[in-house]
Amino acid sequence: MVRNIAQHGGLTGTGWGRRQLFKGAGAVAMMLGSKAVQAAPAPAPPTAGSGARVLAPTGTQYELRRGNQRAVVAEVGATLRSYQVEQREFLDTFAADEMSRYGMGQVLAPWPGRVDHGHYTFEGVSQQLPLNEVENQNALHGLVRFRDWKLVERTDDSVTQSLVLFPTEGYPYMLELVVTNRLTARGLQVDTVATNVGAGRLPFGLGFHPYFNLGGDVIDSHVLTLPAATLLPTNDRLIPTGATPVAGTPFDFRKPKAIGAVKFDSTFTDLIRGRDGRARIRLAGPKGGPTIELAMDATFRYIV
Repeated sequence: MVRNIAQHGGLTGTGWGRRQLFKGAGAVAMMLGSKAVQAAPAPAPPTAGSGARVLAPTGTQYELRRGNQRAVVAEVGATLRSYQVEQREFLDTFAADEMSRYGMGQVLAPWPGRVDHGHYTFEGVSQQLPLNEVENQNALHGLVRFRDWKLVERTDDSVTQSLVLFPTEGYPYMLELVVTNRLTARGLQVDTVATNVGAGRLPFGLGFHPYFNLGGDVIDSHVLTLPAATLLPTNDRLIPTGATPVAGTPFDFRKPKAIGAVKFDSTFTDLIRGRDGRARIRLAGPKGGPTIELAMDATFRYIV
């Protein structure tokens, strides 16, 4: 079982008080007097095989092992790059000499999903985020995906990383994140602590972005159980436009059924939870193939 991993799923942007916790270069011309002095060009970057140090695009790779399980978490973005059981890969992922594509395995904060035109208002102050989804003119998936996360602690089966997000364009707040990936007897567990380390309140949301792979070229015959009663339809820019019950629609997966021709790029909410307060999403391969389960605690109220 894979626990606490939600693709796009996250806490809604709410005001957080101080310390409140969440668990769940080229050449450069310089003027000296009346003369312009040309600085020396920056040295060319090292090439592979030159004997110089060459870094992986996602930094240090932290390998975790426990029994028949293996996971790899990258330094950049605290990205989950691999999860294997008995040497079988369960993620659609990227190689160690590549950068993450399409947000694969990344932490999404301080917002998951899209901010419409990158504009929002918090406590009466209007903010404008940089637009990194240019084709749709949205701010996508937060500000920490390509940042260098600090190693806090590492064991054979776990790694803890942290990041302080200092004030930046469109997000003039201070946020500290600590994420732990841990292999347990039941699978991979991800725990997060978010702390407001600024003087005022801040808006915050959190999500995770794994791409699961149970085998096969298409997923039509995979069986999905998604215990959500409400769908948030989107416009052509993938911005939610309202809410509608899933009952009577092709998006009702509250009981297990094959995915078929249904295409997913929407948000679900009103999650149905077990007695332990967790919502469990299951995806099973065809013909008795492997099954993966995501369990999310009550902090997470949405899933895409």
